[in-house]
Amino acid sequence: MDVLHITDSESMALLAMTRPAGALISLPFAGEEPAALLDAVQRVHPGLPVAFLRENGPANEAVRLLRLGAAEYFDDVASAGAWAPRVVREAATESWRAFLIGDSPVMQPVFDTIRILGPRRSTVLIQGETGTGKEMIARALHVASTRAAAPIVTVNCTALPDTLLEAELFGHTRGAFTGAMQARVGRFEQAQRGTIFLDEIGDLPFEIQAKLLRVLQERECQRLGSGETVKLDVRVIAATNAELEHRIEHGKFREDLYYRLNVVPIHIPPLRERWQDIPLLVEHFLEKICQAEGMAPKRVFAETIEALQAYSWPGNVRQLENTVERAVILSGERQTLFPSDFSLPGGASIVRTVTPAPVAVPEAGMDLQQTVQKLERALIEQALRRTGGNKSQAADILGMKRTTLTAKMRALEAAV
Repeated sequence: MDVLHITDSESMALLAMTRPAGALISLPFAGEEPAALLDAVQRVHPGLPVAFLRENGPANEAVRLLRLGAAEYFDDVASAGAWAPRVVREAATESWRAFLIGDSPVMQPVFDTIRILGPRRSTVLIQGETGTGKEMIARALHVASTRAAAPIVTVNCTALPDTLLEAELFGHTRGAFTGAMQARVGRFEQAQRGTIFLDEIGDLPFEIQAKLLRVLQERECQRLGSGETVKLDVRVIAATNAELEHRIEHGKFREDLYYRLNVVPIHIPPLRERWQDIPLLVEHFLEKICQAEGMAPKRVFAETIEALQAYSWPGNVRQLENTVERAVILSGERQTLFPSDFSLPGGASIVRTVTPAPVAVPEAGMDLQQTVQKLERALIEQALRRTGGNKSQAADILGMKRTTLTAKMRALEAAV
């Protein structure tokens, strides 16, 4: 992961194919204003450090670019050369980023929260739809913490029968219940000085919720069959795809436990809201799957990526990974994957949506204003479908302000 030195349109094109530690743009840049270059980089990789290099550049240019968000402005090659290794070192310290693929705008608050929470022991509640990658967030939080050298212990609260879950969490002595032939250390003790990740916490049996609440309050537990108290130094991260407030209303989840768990909430957006991450996710899954299967590397054309971005992915990142794996395996020795390779439940295939546009004026003439309105409406509707109705993100896709998009939508509605 190096700093990408951008000197022309070809090196600028490399930006979309990789995630560098930073970008250094040499000026002058033929045909582009520096501010436009900065904006282009930030659109592809939000939050990426961007520096400019122009020998004997005007002072007002430096001030303007720094105000617009540039990390540095250099007027000599030596200073720029010293900046690049520092950026690489700083990027390498965020080893937790290896768990999280993508850099879409909606994921930036998640990354910022992980950076802030990393050194803390605060309890975290991760919420998101099934398949969004809640366990990856938990592992990133653990690696970003001062507890990274200790274990992270994962418990799926739906994977064990209710009768065994308490013993699994807190441990038991020999003879504590039928079948307890020997003493066992619980998951909380296994996570001592580390992190315990309680997945699907919304499904935790009600009677065990009270015991978990005591652990969170007192930072201690007791093994089943023992009166001895075990002091705990464990960070607790919980996750759920359920609306816990709804379960509280129906008497299925303790309100006091909810507030103990929800000290710092993290919401993971569904994949349909972070569609910009799909190219990086596909690239990651292709590399991972091909290596695991001992296959030659495979690639996808841009039109295939566009088709994947246009799909809503109700199963989120997990569904995307499974779909990529199926495409890799069924494509055999072929190294290029097409939209038709990515089959969906029910036997359907991902089909790229193409917005019709006029390519020539008909012999009989045409109503230009009406045709432009139809094209605008089609493009706006496509952008809104892609973003799940989020006007701010749709405006970003279309390269306009949200207020401009809203005004256009109103004008198009009035013209109907």
